[in-house]
Amino acid sequence: MRKRQAKKRPLLPDPRFNDQLVTRFVNNMMWDGKKSVAFKVFYDAIDIVDEKKQDEEKTALELWKDALSNIMPHVEVRSRRVGGATFQIPMQIRPDRKIATAMKWLITYSRKRNEKSMAAKLAAEILAAAKEEGAAVKKRMDTHKMAEANKAFSHFRF
Repeated sequence: MRKRQAKKRPLLPDPRFNDQLVTRFVNNMMWDGKKSVAFKVFYDAIDIVDEKKQDEEKTALELWKDALSNIMPHVEVRSRRVGGATFQIPMQIRPDRKIATAMKWLITYSRKRNEKSMAAKLAAEILAAAKEEGAAVKKRMDTHKMAEANKAFSHFRF
């Protein structure tokens, strides 16, 4: 690379839970720079999760973190050209990309749900993912299946 790598900017923790992961999630969810709207949607979703949850020993934030960890993929396939043919090669995912991918999938599949508000959609997807069901968890399973199917090409790793 010609230029040096950009410095990682420190994220401020969110005001309610004092957690940087929440801020990162809200930054991913935000549209048109409207961070306060994104925070309101997230906090409303967490409140809905708090009302609807079954097990009383976990807080809504812990449930959200469980949902994220259930969505996180461990392997993915990457395309690589070898002698004119393109192979899908399974590779381990680095930790920050795991989190980013899980957040992206959770937000994407929340937006595709049929509930009334975005907060309700997000809450429903969080509750589903915490129970290891829902579209985002299915996406992780499909990614893992694809990596497993292409395990024969893992010797092409770079």
